[in-house]
Amino acid sequence: MMNTTDLSDIPSIALLPLPVANQIAAGEVIERPASVVKELLENSVDAGADHIDIEIEKGGVGLIRIRDNGCGIRATELELAVSRHATNKIRTLTDLEQLHSLGFRGEALASIASVSQFAMHSRFYSAEHGYSLLLNTFSQIPTIEPVPHPVGTTVEVRELFYNTPARRKFLRAEKTEFGHIQEVVKRLALSRFNVSFTLQHHAKTVLTLKKTTDEASRLLRIGQLCGTEFMQNALTVQYENQMIRLSGWISPPSYARGQADQQYFFVNGRVVRDKLVSHAIRAAYQDVLYSGRHPCYVLYLEIAPHEVDVNVHPTKHEVRFVQQGWIHHFLASSLQQTLGQTRPSNSVNIADHLDNTATTFARPHLDNRPSPQYQPALAIAPTPELTVQESQQFYQVLHQAKLQTTTETQAPPESVIPPLGYARAQLHGIFIIAENAQGLVLVDMHAAHERITYERMKTAWETHRLTAQYLLVPVTVFISETDADQLDTFHETLLRLGFEITRAGRESLLVRQVPQLLIQADIALLVQALLSDLIRFGSSAVLDTHIHEIFATMACHHSVRANRQLSLSEMNALLRDMEATERSNQCNHGRPTWVQLSLKELDSLFLRGR
Repeated sequence: MMNTTDLSDIPSIALLPLPVANQIAAGEVIERPASVVKELLENSVDAGADHIDIEIEKGGVGLIRIRDNGCGIRATELELAVSRHATNKIRTLTDLEQLHSLGFRGEALASIASVSQFAMHSRFYSAEHGYSLLLNTFSQIPTIEPVPHPVGTTVEVRELFYNTPARRKFLRAEKTEFGHIQEVVKRLALSRFNVSFTLQHHAKTVLTLKKTTDEASRLLRIGQLCGTEFMQNALTVQYENQMIRLSGWISPPSYARGQADQQYFFVNGRVVRDKLVSHAIRAAYQDVLYSGRHPCYVLYLEIAPHEVDVNVHPTKHEVRFVQQGWIHHFLASSLQQTLGQTRPSNSVNIADHLDNTATTFARPHLDNRPSPQYQPALAIAPTPELTVQESQQFYQVLHQAKLQTTTETQAPPESVIPPLGYARAQLHGIFIIAENAQGLVLVDMHAAHERITYERMKTAWETHRLTAQYLLVPVTVFISETDADQLDTFHETLLRLGFEITRAGRESLLVRQVPQLLIQADIALLVQALLSDLIRFGSSAVLDTHIHEIFATMACHHSVRANRQLSLSEMNALLRDMEATERSNQCNHGRPTWVQLSLKELDSLFLRGR
């Protein structure tokens, strides 16, 4: 218990001094020099600028100067512009639901000015000359003077964090901080193709980007920022549904990276890092990406402003969707459809739109357009309830049926050579050597047949769906009371998925029925993960993931093995199945199933033409 002495020492409540309040706010908004660049660039874009110059010294700590040709700021509003919560982008809460600008909080300039030596020069588009605002310390009254200046605004930020040494100690090396600034410029350049940018460090031009006027120049900018190799391999995404539109480019599974450093997702032109979005994209790549690899993508989601909340965090990197389940399903299914077309194809690649088109060695050319449809000679549908022996026999038929029904065929004329060409030989009972119009094709026959078998199993599963089985002894699942209260909300969904679950107590559920294929799974963990996804995202891929893992194991065990000698007709049948099977460029584990060696590449191996 406190004594009277302690009580007498309790300070009274008082408003914080303005400089202190602004520096506290700056701690949320301004983390490093790149944060300053981000806020100022967004202001320039919101002002309608179509050309922005960025000058940096000492990694942004010494100087950040950003000049734009936007509409400028009225002389009477310069001082107000560096006040907290001063903005011309919203007036009421309703405006937040119809937001089209990048900024809206009115905190950036005040926060920046509180931790730096700040100057701003601006000329309003209808004014005869510009005005300058100088602010060396935030407690000082700003001085405003007329200056010659073109239409637009120039902001100079010097000696960042000079008055907050604790924050300066956490900054990295100059090169690292400048790297973060480059990334900020890159992100904005990827979302604003109608704006040109120049970036200088120590008076040396590092980046120059012209504004784009057509699709070809847009692709050139993507290639300049993300690498030509990305655009050479990229798959085009273009889907639209009701009030939502998804467009952009994603990498095929064969072009993946060891780290997630080339992933850009924009919502209404704003770059975001959202867990729901990341989860949906991972779900789309789940059975085509090699373990430990990360896809590359530049994606744009356009949605009605009232369907998304951008006022989640001061940095505006996070958003919340009103209909999370719908958004998750739309993203995952759209990208799955695009990846589903990654199969051998002669179609023109997107890289043909680029000026510098390099030949890629040992990587299949990918396209988001389907190759001509192939109808298998024998279609097999799974029967509902199978014993282990019957299941093995059934899936064995999947890979034998085509081989048993094909006959030796003569290769058609060269004008109709299929994408993978025609088999010429088998190497060590592992690889198929084929010849196509481009040159030589090498196929890993086990990996290829594994993908074909796996996709047939998935198709059969989607067609006949679930056979549920009651448990002899119901399984008790312990979850939080909050999650248990959500059970009734998803009762119908769980029944459709083959689960019968009832409430057993405040923090426990009773699982009475599960899908037959999952009878040997850890039911408790599965149900916990399933409910967690349903509550968080409104949908769940947990069930399909477990089913697909079972199919992947069965496909691996029942696919043609190494040292199995195949006839030419059997090899050609496998090639035709690959051309007709979705995602056949990779096996179930994400490894490539085939590679192309062009005549040009073969010539170079033997120094021909030199």
